[in-house]
Parts: sequence; structure tokens; C-alpha cells
Amino acid sequence: MNRIDWVVLNRVGSRIVVTVLVFYGLIGLVESLDTWRFNYVADQHGLAGALLMVAMSAVKWTIKTLPVTVLMGAILGFIDLKSRHELTVIQASGISIWRTVRAPVIVLAIASLGVTLGIETVSTQINRQLNPTPPGQASMLTPAGEIWLEQRSGDTHYVMMATGMQQGGTALGQVTVFHLGASEEMRVESAEALLKDGRWTFPVATIRNPDRPAQTVFNYSLPTNSTAVELGLKLASTEDMTFFELVGLLQAGVADQTIRTAGTMRLIKLLSLPLVLTGSLFIAFAFTAGYRRGSNYGPAVLYGIVLGFVVFVITEMADRAGSTGVLDPTFAAIGPAFVAIVIGVTVLLHKEDGRA
Repeated sequence: MNRIDWVVLNRVGSRIVVTVLVFYGLIGLVESLDTWRFNYVADQHGLAGALLMVAMSAVKWTIKTLPVTVLMGAILGFIDLKSRHELTVIQASGISIWRTVRAPVIVLAIASLGVTLGIETVSTQINRQLNPTPPGQASMLTPAGEIWLEQRSGDTHYVMMATGMQQGGTALGQVTVFHLGASEEMRVESAEALLKDGRWTFPVATIRNPDRPAQTVFNYSLPTNSTAVELGLKLASTEDMTFFELVGLLQAGVADQTIRTAGTMRLIKLLSLPLVLTGSLFIAFAFTAGYRRGSNYGPAVLYGIVLGFVVFVITEMADRAGSTGVLDPTFAAIGPAFVAIVIGVTVLLHKEDGRA
């Protein structure tokens, strides 16, 4: 790279990094406000584990918002180039728009691959150990944060609802059991449920019936046909699987169509992150690189940010549709990235032709 590449890369890259860090701090602050989850993880893993959980959860959500943060940071970087008249000199010297934006695109693509294969993998592994994603958050069938399990063993039939779990689902937190059919205990509440030797064990349980006072029972247990392996598959969330685990899962073959579709969607979405971020960079450059007599960049910045949020919303909607099988996962993952790149390139072509 020559000096021009370094100047453009330094201006744009530094603004993108600062914007991402600012959003990371805001997201971390929001994550820390979930005191129930913070206290639950602190009880299980200590204060350091709870702080690490907040940090890794913020990393997870920051990666999700990268299309918007990269767009905003790139807009600030290109405006800085324009305000210093550096971009004007570059264009006046005969260097094309494509040559100017080449270095940021290459570095951004490499960095996004590092995020997918490195940072995202580490944050997912740590989040899975400290606070796994309840499967209810991966769909809209149950309220976010709730886990529902239907359990059977002979004539015993009941439903368990929990709001927390450890890896694999063999330990559940804040559990409520609803007995179905004939039973002397209508509802059982406990802070913890442990699966061992074909039985759910509740160290301290409160049994509630409408016709008698609540009763506290120690080491209460219920039989179940579920095994640890079965629960691990049933309670698995693709959000808790790394890129390499998704590759291994799909290569081994998955009989369940729902799990296979969700896994394929997440894998292709991770692979398409460089395309999405490249589209955001093109949009930012397209709406700020044009020649202006004045210094009013408000409308251009506003149009770029609004378009970035539109791309982000479309990406999340496509993610939901692809994960549930409504759309083909490949189309749902790559489609929004392709649209963002086409929009940015189209506007840049108009500017290069002198029409805008």
C-alpha cells in the first residue's frame, strides 16, 4: 500500500474502531442492568464470572450491530477526509473512487473474517459456559428467557418451566413443575433442578395445592425418560455454537430439519459477514464522497444512516426467515449483503460518471 492508502485507511479505520468501542460500552451498560441474570451467574460462577458474562454478552451483540456501527464509523471517517480536503486532493489527482476505497475494503474483509473465526468463537464459548441461550429466545413460540420441557415416565406426566440453565440442560434454575393428569401435587416450585439417574431432583421444593397450605419438601424428585444427551440436543441453540462446531454438525448430518436449517443459516450468516460490512462501507462512501460546494453533510449522513438501519433490519428479518425455513438459508444470509453492495456500487458508479 502507498501513502494514500495509509491515509484513507487511518482516517476511516480509526473512526470505525472508535464507533464500535462506543457502541460496545453502551451495550455493556445495558447488559449490566439485567440484575437478575447478573446475580444468577454470580451465584453460580462468582463475581468475576458475572462480569465476564456481561463483557462477552456485549461482544455478542456488538457483532450483531457491526453493519450499522461500521457504516456510521465509515461516514465519520470519510467526512474527516473531506473536511481536511484530503479526499478532494485524491480525486483531483486522477485517482478513481475504486482505488481510494480499495485499502479499507481489503482490511475490513480480513478483520471481519478474524471476528467470525476468532472473537465470535471465543465469546460464544464463554457465553455458553456462563449463561447459555434459552431456546425460547431463538424463536417466538415462548417468552424470551423461559425454557419449557414436557416430561414423561410411565403414568407420570408433567411440564417443567425454567428461567435459567447450565450447559447441556442437566441443571435448571428457577423451576416450576405443572403436573398433568391425576396427581396430589398440582404445582412444584424450586430454585434448582438436577437431572441424575433418570430423575429430576429438587434440593428444596415448595409444593402448592389449591386446597391446602404450601409445603416445603427436601430432596423432592420426579422420574423422567429424558437423558442428558437428549436434553442437550433439545435445549441446544445455534446461538451457542461456534463456526467450527456448526461445520462439524452439518458435515456429520442432522436428521432434524429444523436444527439443520437453523444451523445452516447461522453458518452462512457468519461467512457472509465480510460481504455485509463491505456493503456498509460502500454505502458510507457513496453518500459522503461526492463533491460539495458547502460543508453541510447533514442530509447525506442522515440518508446513509437510515439506509444502514434499513439494511440491518432486512438482515435480521432474513435471519429469522432463514432460521425457520421460510426462506432458503443461503438466499436469506447472502441476499441482504448483496443488496447493500449493489446499492453502494450503484451510487458510486453515478458519482464516478459525474452524474451525482
